[in-house]
Amino acid sequence: MSGEAPAVGGGGGGGGEANGIPPNVTIYINNLNEKIKLDELKKSLNAVFSQFGKILDVLAFKTLKHKGQAWVVFEDVASATEAIKRMQDFPFYDKPMRIQYAKTKSDIVAKADGTFVPRERRKRVDEKPEKKQKREQHHDASQIGMGVNAYPGVYGAPQLTQLPIAGGQRVMMPEIIVPNNILFVQNLPHETTPMMLQMLFCQYPGFKEVRMVEAKPGIAFVEYGDEAQATAAMTPLQGFKITKENQMVITYAKK
Repeated sequence: MSGEAPAVGGGGGGGGEANGIPPNVTIYINNLNEKIKLDELKKSLNAVFSQFGKILDVLAFKTLKHKGQAWVVFEDVASATEAIKRMQDFPFYDKPMRIQYAKTKSDIVAKADGTFVPRERRKRVDEKPEKKQKREQHHDASQIGMGVNAYPGVYGAPQLTQLPIAGGQRVMMPEIIVPNNILFVQNLPHETTPMMLQMLFCQYPGFKEVRMVEAKPGIAFVEYGDEAQATAAMTPLQGFKITKENQMVITYAKK
């Protein structure tokens, strides 16, 4: 995808048809924290928005004019609409997200419905031959960012035993489960960051903190104010898929 904002998803402003933008499968997000590395930002957006429906693509760019912006492409309009409704002004990396429908189709949608035109053709159709030749001599390197962090410290992990789950994977399950205010989360992708989990769990009342074990990727502990609040968060997030391969398994931690 090119870094051209109008062609990818649209500009800032309010949301939906109030701005003359018809509902569609792509949402445009701005006011994002510009200090977050690109790869972590995209993974975090996918983790937060995948609860509303299947995501086809998450777009974000390093270029200066696109900093603080992203586009999320859903499979259907209903998912995009619900995401805008539920996540408007959600505190994402300490900044409230501003969300609206995208002004134009993303490439992945255009390719699916047969209306896709290569971006270079759209942008350079009237370009002079000499300028085109000079431009083609320079090719920008791919952009990629990687940000994986972990908080030190850990709560007491429970006695464990292996149980199979869907797809032939095996996940550690506690032998004795005593309800309490700390949740033990397993089967996380190794690139999961504390902030990604915080975005999911802080939606529920009583959230206090996320702790990850640096030496043991794939697990985390989430603390709430009391047992009831922990249970209220565990129920809807049980089985939540951060990626297609990683379905969260949540139990109470052993205290």
